[in-house]
Amino acid sequence: MRILLATMWLVPHVGGVWNFMQQLQNRLTYMGHTVDLLGNSPDYGKFHIVNRGQELPKELLLPMLNAKLNAGSSPMVTSEEILQFYEFERYCLELSAAFFGLDQYDIIHTQDIFAARSLGRVKPKHVPLISHVHGSVAKEMHDHFLSHPEKGILPGSPTWRYFPEVEYQAGMSADLTIAANQWSKNMLVGEYGVSDHQVTVFPYGMETGTFYAKMLAGTPTKRPAGKKVIICAARLVAVKGIDVLLTALSMLKQMRNDWVCWIVGDGEMRDALQELTVSLALQQEVFFHGTRNDVPGMLNESDIFVHTCIQDNQPYSVMEAQLAGLPSVVSNAGGLPEMVQHGVTGLVSSVGDACSVAQHLYLLLDDDEYRLTLGRNAQAFANSYWSMDLMIDRLMAIYNQAITQKSHLKG
Repeated sequence: MRILLATMWLVPHVGGVWNFMQQLQNRLTYMGHTVDLLGNSPDYGKFHIVNRGQELPKELLLPMLNAKLNAGSSPMVTSEEILQFYEFERYCLELSAAFFGLDQYDIIHTQDIFAARSLGRVKPKHVPLISHVHGSVAKEMHDHFLSHPEKGILPGSPTWRYFPEVEYQAGMSADLTIAANQWSKNMLVGEYGVSDHQVTVFPYGMETGTFYAKMLAGTPTKRPAGKKVIICAARLVAVKGIDVLLTALSMLKQMRNDWVCWIVGDGEMRDALQELTVSLALQQEVFFHGTRNDVPGMLNESDIFVHTCIQDNQPYSVMEAQLAGLPSVVSNAGGLPEMVQHGVTGLVSSVGDACSVAQHLYLLLDDDEYRLTLGRNAQAFANSYWSMDLMIDRLMAIYNQAITQKSHLKG
C-alpha cells in the first residue's frame, strides 16, 4: 500500500503532529507499506515531501495567487490578515499536492483540517481521504482572539467565522475523520455540524518499547538531594498555560519548599515566562531546560507530572508521564479528563485554577503512598490503553474499508 501522510503544519517540527506522523511512518514502513510525508518547510518557504526531497517553493505560486485572490475578486479572503494567511497557505498546499501528484497513492491520511480541505479538493476521486484531527483549531483560535482583543478579531467577523467553516468542510471532505477522544468528536458534530457517521473515535498509540528503552538510557540531569521533582513537558506557548503553573508554584512555595520544577520545552513565550518566574521569586525552584531529547530519562528522575493547559487533545506528554509511572496533575481542558481519572491516575483541576493546582501538588508531595499509588495506577492504565498495536489494527481496518469502497471508481 502506498500512503501519503499530509499536513499544512511544519515538517519536521518539535510537536505532537510531527511525532505522530513519524511513529506512523515507522510502523507502517515496518509492515511493508510505502509512506510519504508532506508538509510545510520549517521556514514556511515551500511545501515538500520531506522523505523524498521533493519540493515546490511558494515564491513560484504566490504571484499567481496574488493575481487571482485580490480585493476585487475575493474581498473576504483579503479582508483580514490572519484569514488571508491561512487561505494562501491552503491554496499553496493544494497546488503543491497537485504538482507532486496524488494519483500514485492508495490512501491519503491528513493530519489537520486545512490539509483535509485542500487535498479533498484536488485528489483523484478513487483515492480515499482519511482525516485525523488533533484537537480543535477553531476553538484554539477563538480562545486566542478573545485573550488578545488588540488583534481586533471579534465574534462574527470573517476570520472568526472562517475557522468553524474549515472544521466543517474538512470533516465533510474526508471519507472518515478520526478523533482521539469523545471531546474532539463532540466538537466536530455538536459545534461545527459534521455528520456523526463521518467521525470515529479511538486513541493514539505509542511505541512503548522504544519509550522504555529511552527511559532506561537515563539523563545527565539528576534530581537535587532532598527534593521531589515536578516536571512539565510542553511547548512554551499561551495555550499550554505555563503561566497558570507558575502562579500555582508561587502558592506552593508558601506551603513547602521540598520540591523543584523542571520545565522542558521551548517556544515564543520562554522569555516572558522566565521573567514571570523572577517576578514570583521562583528562581531557586523553577528551571527551564529547553528542548531535550532525553525527556523519558527526565521523567524517570521525577515524581509528579503537571500539565495546566488551556486546551489540548490527547498530549503525548501525558501518555509518556503515565508510562513512566507518574501521577498527573492536569486541567480539565479538551480530552484530558478522558486520559486522567481524578483520584485514580492523577488529579484534575478546572482550566486556569492555579489555587487548585497548588493544592493538588501539595497533596501529592505530602502523601508519598498516595502519590505512588496513583503513579502505579497510571502506568497500568497506560500500558493497556496506549497500545500502538491496537491503534494500527484499527487504522488498517479503516484504510482497507475506504479503499474497498472507492475501488469501483478506479479506471
